Amino acid sequence: MPEKVVIVGSGPAGWSAAIYAARANLDPVVVEGTIRTDVQMIPLGQLAFTTEVENYPGFPFGNIRAFVESAVDKDRHYNLPPIPDHPKEKRKRNSLDQIAPHYAVQGIELMELMKQQAINFETRIISDDVVDVDISSDVKKVMLRNGDPIEAHTIIIATGARANWLGLESEEKYKNKGVSACAVCDGALPVFYGKPLAVVGGGDSAVEEACYLANLKGAKKVYMIVRRDEFRASKIMADRAINHPKIEILWNSVVEEVVGDEETDLVSGLKLKSTKDNSISDLEVGGMFVAIGHTPNTDFLSGKLEMNDKGYLMWKVPFRTNTSADGVYAAGDVADDYYRQAITSAGTGCMAALDVERYLVDQGIE
Repeated sequence: MPEKVVIVGSGPAGWSAAIYAARANLDPVVVEGTIRTDVQMIPLGQLAFTTEVENYPGFPFGNIRAFVESAVDKDRHYNLPPIPDHPKEKRKRNSLDQIAPHYAVQGIELMELMKQQAINFETRIISDDVVDVDISSDVKKVMLRNGDPIEAHTIIIATGARANWLGLESEEKYKNKGVSACAVCDGALPVFYGKPLAVVGGGDSAVEEACYLANLKGAKKVYMIVRRDEFRASKIMADRAINHPKIEILWNSVVEEVVGDEETDLVSGLKLKSTKDNSISDLEVGGMFVAIGHTPNTDFLSGKLEMNDKGYLMWKVPFRTNTSADGVYAAGDVADDYYRQAITSAGTGCMAALDVERYLVDQGIE
């Protein structure tokens, strides 16, 4: 008998969809992916690679770990990261000078909590990779790498998008230690406060990231590292960066190496290479934000659903998560090339589950 709904993906969108679907008695199945070097979708999504998450509502600074350990099944405690040390520095919050206690919720902690909430409502989880789908008929098929195909009346695609990186060994070494692909996610963290920062890229997204960082309280200076002698960004965005008093643009430059401080194990600078004469220069920064685009995890769909020119799934009904195929819905970053935040992904996961519930009612499927 076909499943009512199969959710492909296990980030904020996938688990939110599972929670809503489970509470609606849809008995959801989540295919969460596996930990492999040759797959795009991983268990718990990209947020699992993030350290402090300060902008997800409901998790203010405090002793988060005690709550996490009490809520998450003990057999998954091994997956929780070490509790980071935070300097006892004053941070202004709600117009009051306070000492920041302990730490913010960690990305993997937040995802384990979401997973646990879905499990509590009896969501079934399959640890496997989806390699193909057949959506040509009312009953769809989800093909797994290591298991039998799953038949389902509906599918929610929540596979997310992965950031494009420079591909440097040193970049990999300092990810979450001063190297990030999301200024909105990480830019306000204490580790970057009062330090000069670098944004790599020359498109609209890079300008947005640079302006966001430059406008933060405590921002010192933001360097934009642009490969060419002009922006790829639109003129209005380019002018915004050029005219910002805290942004300096380094034209005809690429990052050759990320340099770290041996004592702190954090980013302390960059080695830049000129695209004109190959000369090398040093740049002192406390962080590097890579803004050269994202790639949605849609390869397994093989063009079976309508996508935009960037490869993101398209919603075909305004303010709904419907894709171009009946009974197939998209949630999270796989359909969002603009916001790409955990909270917006969770919101669209909820929307997709509600859309599925209404579709099943309309089809008379109980």
